[in-house]
Amino acid sequence: MAWLQGSFLCGALLGWVCLSAPGLAVEVKVPTEPLSVPVGKTAELTCSYSTSVGDNFALEWSFVQPGRPVSSSQPILYFTNGQLYPTGSKAERASLLQNPPTGGVATLKLTDVHPSDTGTYLCHVNNPPDFYTNGLGLINLTVLVPPNSPSCSQSGQTSVGASAALRCSSSEGAPRPVYNWIRLGSSPTPPPGSMVQDEVSGRLILTNLSLASSGTYRCVATNQMGSASCELTLSVTEPSKGRVAGAVIGVLLGVLFLSVAVFCLIRFQKDRRKKPKETYGGSDLREDATAPGISEQTSVRADSNNGLLERPPSASTVTTTKSKLPMLV
Repeated sequence: MAWLQGSFLCGALLGWVCLSAPGLAVEVKVPTEPLSVPVGKTAELTCSYSTSVGDNFALEWSFVQPGRPVSSSQPILYFTNGQLYPTGSKAERASLLQNPPTGGVATLKLTDVHPSDTGTYLCHVNNPPDFYTNGLGLINLTVLVPPNSPSCSQSGQTSVGASAALRCSSSEGAPRPVYNWIRLGSSPTPPPGSMVQDEVSGRLILTNLSLASSGTYRCVATNQMGSASCELTLSVTEPSKGRVAGAVIGVLLGVLFLSVAVFCLIRFQKDRRKKPKETYGGSDLREDATAPGISEQTSVRADSNNGLLERPPSASTVTTTKSKLPMLV
């Protein structure tokens, strides 16, 4: 009897828990590894879920461009109320592997993939009242594209002893291609130190050019989908005699101008040192100064006979005369 009562109590407790517990959690499973598909092929983005499918079950696939947040996703298709609604720019190429997707499989099939299809795809399952997870799975898709024919160009001087840069770039290619420069023909290869290339940027630096550096150079752009190339002919020339003569004349004129400037500066300094300084001390008397105590009227007298002016006694004479006068105490 006691055993029956215990069993009844356990069953009642389990029933109460089941009745009071909310709906089950929605669980969405997607591959953890990114998906890579060659351009023009069909991509299958696997998505599975587990939930108790009811009348409120809804499925949504959306797309996010690389580098943008999930909140800016663009819809691809909806499934709700038993109907499938493709939408957006991918609507004509998007479908579900199982339709209706009520058996736990919500795989998206995208045909004839384009380079613009590269990005993140969101598989979102919504099934009220199962709200205990976000019911969201993310898949990263990369559309593989071979590099197109790169563009080759050069910059810098192509004369002996100068430096030049060769550049190579492809506008298409996924993953991003690497670049390799090679020299064609049987001409001798320039010294290793004079060629430095960057496989990422596609730049080739040629330093200390010589006539042996002339020739045809090929740039090859490569990724896992294929390769493409372009060629460029480099012609190294010797500096012209007229250019060399002009450079020499320019140097000589510069030296001559500098020499004349230095000579004029030295001459100016010497002349400045030889020129006397017209300065007077406080105790010096000028030759034409008037002696103290003699008025201007008495210092100059007119000679009525010959019409000449009589020069007043000099400062030295006045000083001597004053020194002979007796001093009164």
